[in-house]
Amino acid sequence: MNYISIAIDGPAGAGKSTIAKNVANVLGINYVDTGSMYRTIAYYCLQNNIAFDDQEKVIASLNQINIQVKYIKGEQRMFLCDEDVTDRIRSQEVGNGASAVGVYKEVRTKLVALQQDIAKSNSVVMDGRDIGTFVIPKADLKIYLTASVKKRAERRYAELIAKGLQANLQQIEREIEERDYRDMNREYAPLVKAEDAVELDTTFLDIDDVTNKVIDLYRR
Repeated sequence: MNYISIAIDGPAGAGKSTIAKNVANVLGINYVDTGSMYRTIAYYCLQNNIAFDDQEKVIASLNQINIQVKYIKGEQRMFLCDEDVTDRIRSQEVGNGASAVGVYKEVRTKLVALQQDIAKSNSVVMDGRDIGTFVIPKADLKIYLTASVKKRAERRYAELIAKGLQANLQQIEREIEERDYRDMNREYAPLVKAEDAVELDTTFLDIDDVTNKVIDLYRR
């Protein structure tokens, strides 16, 4: 059976998850949020008082971390050691931790294997930072989403406020810049635009515009 694979890469806050979900819904295939997998490891570290920069302890903990991806009513849910943690991993602290632990080769190796297994047996729209370059380099379509740091910070701020959480716009902007640097400069599978990826700048585009552009590119 031939499975569809669409890879959407880009920096934090570019709109990858939203666009990937929309495209998956239109095409009727699975959306794979790889960032949630890294967030789940970061969440485990937080819960077990393991510092994100303590490489030895983070790597040692991987044997204790059982991550499962389940699709319930069409929605991806993240399970950590048989417990649904999907709604607990969305904080800014966990997001920053995901970027921090994601620089370790052993973490990426564990999660890339999981991501590749999903893509081998399902049609997927998968978003992340190394999908088109590393996870599914033979994807049918590769998209690189980007936007200005200012716009990405504003989107993240609005998202947190809408959830009733406290947020500081200037702090979010600084954290996004730090995440960009880590993601783009890590030694193993850094964030780069694949040579055959189509770049879409979402700074001045709304969600429907970007979704339609991706669908059009796929159908062409």
